[in-house]
Amino acid sequence: MHSYHELDPVYTSDSRILILGSFPSVKSRESGFYYAHKSNRFWPIMSFLFSEPLTSVDEKKRFLNEKGIALWDVVGECDISASSDSSIKDVKANDIGLIIKSAKIEKIFLNGGTAYNLFCRYLKDGIAISYEKLPSTSSANAGYSFDRLLESWKAVKDALFLFDE
Repeated sequence: MHSYHELDPVYTSDSRILILGSFPSVKSRESGFYYAHKSNRFWPIMSFLFSEPLTSVDEKKRFLNEKGIALWDVVGECDISASSDSSIKDVKANDIGLIIKSAKIEKIFLNGGTAYNLFCRYLKDGIAISYEKLPSTSSANAGYSFDRLLESWKAVKDALFLFDE
């Protein structure tokens, strides 16, 4: 089924980190915000890393804006079966230049292998910002325990700390 990314990017002119996923899950598209499926570990990881409760969409947006984290996805539209990243094809990428031109992005993190591969295929050319693949926070990435994900995702907090120095 051909699907369109209907979630606005979350960022401010002070955003320094850009986290890109692949494409919103069915649950995220239905709820109107990122990583909405209860089994996705993105928000629990962020909550634990920064010691902040992140339950409501308003809390999550405030958190992202205060920490200088921008959030969006690589894919703007595609053919996809349910929420399966492995089924993504006929991709039209989002224009992340919109964020890069209006924010202070110093590092891009890709949430999982699919986001990373699609970023490399469609977006990395012409981007002079360092980027790094992190393990997917999706429950489909069952090989990564919460603690193992947490260890990898500390890179986001570390990068923000470095930019503050």
